[in-house]
Amino acid sequence: MTSLLERDARAIAGIEKLRFFPLEVVSGRGAVLYDPAGRELVDLSATWTASGLGHGHPALVEAVAAAVRTAPGSGGLSAIHPDSVGLAEDLLDLVPGGGERRVYLGHAGSDANDVALRACRNASGRRTVVAFEHGYHGGLGSAMGVSGQQVDAGHTADPDVVFVPYPNPFRPGPGGLMADVTASLAAIEAALSGGSGGGAACLIVEPILADGGLVVPPDGFLRRVHDLCVAAGVPLICDEVKMGLARPGTLHAFEHDGVVPEIVTFGKAIGGGLPLSATVGPAAILDHPAGSALLTTAGNPVSTAAGRAVLRTLVTEDLAARADTAGRRFRSLLGRIADGHGADGGRSAERIGDVRGRGLAIGVELVRDRDSGTPDPTLAQKVVYRAWQLGAVVYYVGGNVLEITPPLVIADAEIDRAADILDHAISDAIGGRVSDEEVRPYAGW
Repeated sequence: MTSLLERDARAIAGIEKLRFFPLEVVSGRGAVLYDPAGRELVDLSATWTASGLGHGHPALVEAVAAAVRTAPGSGGLSAIHPDSVGLAEDLLDLVPGGGERRVYLGHAGSDANDVALRACRNASGRRTVVAFEHGYHGGLGSAMGVSGQQVDAGHTADPDVVFVPYPNPFRPGPGGLMADVTASLAAIEAALSGGSGGGAACLIVEPILADGGLVVPPDGFLRRVHDLCVAAGVPLICDEVKMGLARPGTLHAFEHDGVVPEIVTFGKAIGGGLPLSATVGPAAILDHPAGSALLTTAGNPVSTAAGRAVLRTLVTEDLAARADTAGRRFRSLLGRIADGHGADGGRSAERIGDVRGRGLAIGVELVRDRDSGTPDPTLAQKVVYRAWQLGAVVYYVGGNVLEITPPLVIADAEIDRAADILDHAISDAIGGRVSDEEVRPYAGW
């Protein structure tokens, strides 16, 4: 009998594969995934945060089932239906902002960011986009061209993007962290005023640099970036696609610095696993030109019903507070491992350079040794493979950082189990329990 893995190799295009180990899943519940043999795996990714409510959440199941039974068509392109308008109204209520605003509804964070970028260019007549090195804003169109992570991987940069450094407290530039922040802000200020057409069209930023290594910037950094944007008359696009919607312990990641961005983009978790995205911003930017961002099934009744259920659940179950509490527990357990209180006499501690994060967005930086802090991508590759063998799904970003973004509903017992698995996975990988041959087929990120 042909295995699911073999069928995948024969049928699915390689251009859409990002594989870290031979993961096969047939079902899920809460924060647990099940493979074809019935083995349980603690989900520490939530499909790169897209399954924020976990798997099979009753509120989502009920909303989607009801919408499928009575769906009036399959999109909001040329018709109006209650859930597309209702979702837009929900977002306007939940996202801080002033003046007359509009909501674009799409399919994924990539198109939400692409539309925001194009709309800013159209409204201002300027072309320059200021973005951050190693950032990620999408896999298509303008969003791909301003993603430093994509450019790092060899894709073509947008001809009018200016990349600026993102301050990294674990790896500050010459002179230390404050010098790092100062250099970043100076580069931003120059880019905002020096673009083609008399300045920049917009600045786009992740409040936590996700795929670039789960980098948490210093407190107040986003506030200072926004101040520079306001002074230059340039709209700030805050990309909340991966790190927003309760994950960082607040409903919106930008709340940490008390910022109210001009434009906010959403994707992944907003659809609860279904294709859905949104851009919230000024009507003067998002209303024109009409018909310039057309997707036939955008705003469809099923995805928008799911989105409304997701937003309701985030608020009624106070999942931001849950993420804050659960994240503190998880980081505390990982911190104990990093301090030498883990398995095998604390062998894992020697290779953990940093444990960082906010809420249930956690990064564990793996290094060759703690004195040098040299990144160890080979170890990261073997650790995630070993974790899968031991019963957890976790991926790495930035080459050497374990990205821990479980469903927001993860239970304390599952957190404890996951921390134990990660401890043993690091120790086992150090001890040679994973061979080069095993991981070679899985290029990862």
